[in-house]
Amino acid sequence: MPTVKFHQELKVFQKSFETAMHIYELSKSFPKEELYSLTDQIRRSSRSVSANISEAWGKRRYQKSFIAKLTDSEGEARETQTWLKFALACNYINEEEFNNLNNQYDQIIGMLVNMINQSEMWCTFSPENTPDKAP
Repeated sequence: MPTVKFHQELKVFQKSFETAMHIYELSKSFPKEELYSLTDQIRRSSRSVSANISEAWGKRRYQKSFIAKLTDSEGEARETQTWLKFALACNYINEEEFNNLNNQYDQIIGMLVNMINQSEMWCTFSPENTPDKAP
């Protein structure tokens, strides 16, 4: 199995990027009065999940920095879940859309927690300890 060389190869990055794009498309239908509140916030937090994964990857030579950026990513994923709950409560999305996206973020959070808990594997640069494509 090939080793991960770029953050774009990480399944958690791919999943978070894809989910953020889904939220972007969905949020286009939110009311105009939500443009600078809910719409902006949910787009920002959902995009920040992927952005923080990218930053973490660049800082993996420093395990504490790597963990800190992944923790930021986890926090942004949880924030996105909260904005999704608001969107549901305001009837901007239906329950099926909410459940699907909320479950996607539960999976993303699980992947991030696994990376945090196994950070030594991700921050070691010897060939025998280089992680494969999971998570």
